[in-house]
Amino acid sequence: MPVTYNKLWKLLIDKNMNKTELKEASGVSFNVMARMGKNEAVSIESIEKICMVLNCNIGDVMDIHTTPHIEPKKELTSIELFAGAGGLALGIERAGFNHLGLIEIDKDAASTLSKNRPEWRVINEDIAKISCLNLCKYFNLEKGELDLLSGGAPCQSFSYAGKRLGLEDARGTLFYHYAKFLEQLQPKMFLFENVRGLLTHDKGRTYKTICGIFESTGYEIQKTVLNAWDYGVAQKRERLITIGIRKDLVDKIHFDFPKPHDYKPVLRDILVDVPESEGTPYSEYKRRIFELVPPGGYWRDIPEDIAKEYMKSCWYMEGGRTGILRRLSLDEPSLTVLTSPSQKQTDRCHPLEARPFTIRENARCQSFPDDWQFCGSVGSQYKQVGNAVPVNLAYDIAAKIKEALEELS
Repeated sequence: MPVTYNKLWKLLIDKNMNKTELKEASGVSFNVMARMGKNEAVSIESIEKICMVLNCNIGDVMDIHTTPHIEPKKELTSIELFAGAGGLALGIERAGFNHLGLIEIDKDAASTLSKNRPEWRVINEDIAKISCLNLCKYFNLEKGELDLLSGGAPCQSFSYAGKRLGLEDARGTLFYHYAKFLEQLQPKMFLFENVRGLLTHDKGRTYKTICGIFESTGYEIQKTVLNAWDYGVAQKRERLITIGIRKDLVDKIHFDFPKPHDYKPVLRDILVDVPESEGTPYSEYKRRIFELVPPGGYWRDIPEDIAKEYMKSCWYMEGGRTGILRRLSLDEPSLTVLTSPSQKQTDRCHPLEARPFTIRENARCQSFPDDWQFCGSVGSQYKQVGNAVPVNLAYDIAAKIKEALEELS
């Protein structure tokens, strides 16, 4: 049943309290407040915590609306390539899509997907062995029936980039297999995500070639760079988002990229009651040096002789080198979560303790839910989390894709 929280927002005004103050006083998570801001259902336990702070009843903060029976809309379908540990897939699922298949070559990442979603069809295989099949038959689909193809292929450079290339000219690259899925299945829309650096790789020719091949398989392209911090993620992480609409549908589908949220979360919002998990500690030598670095500081904030001895040859490099001995602050977002917890030139030290983030802390920075479990060694889990698309960013993009596709019904 639909819910609204207009009574709660009015009550906050009457009590001269803002949302952040309510969140901290009640102990509910940032995600709970974000869901309430969108008039989405949250647990009764969270509502009760808020009512205790405001000294009110549940009926004083929310309305439940009954609606007449409406025939449910047909479920939207998706297939994901290069699925990793499921950040993108989880956001797409949350937006209302039913995954028909997820392809991932890494055994640990595929195990992560299967462990958390036993009902998903997880295909732990090299995509090169799948893209050469009859894909409509393999997924039991008619050509053009699939609603969404998603994924982000690691894109190698094209040695002949800049020429007028067709699909077959890209053979041997991972991107080629993504394009083969488009060519065979002809989904109504696709979502292709990648690092921002792809825009300028080989002076922009690599991405231009990729977009040209997308268009040759029958799609019109929209693209932009989105920062996860604008979409409910306590992390600065820019991603290049490419959306394709099948050309026969461009007059029937209108897609807009999601608008940034009003509130941008910081580490203080998410580093609360994080579940215990494994992590890789610093060496004793590095730990003692990080004890000297204040929250929000880096190598320039400690004695010069100690910094110079620690940095060695890096001391003589040009540039700010702000990633070296970098300690984060509770009042800022995380820097981009990496695949390894401790790299000399890209440190991300915990704000309050002289150590890297644990796996679960990194997962919070990527907006994974706490019950999403990662499989494999500690190193493999760090890598899976670091490579993921932030779940909340994926959800906001997928929700706009769903909105566009529903114009067809």
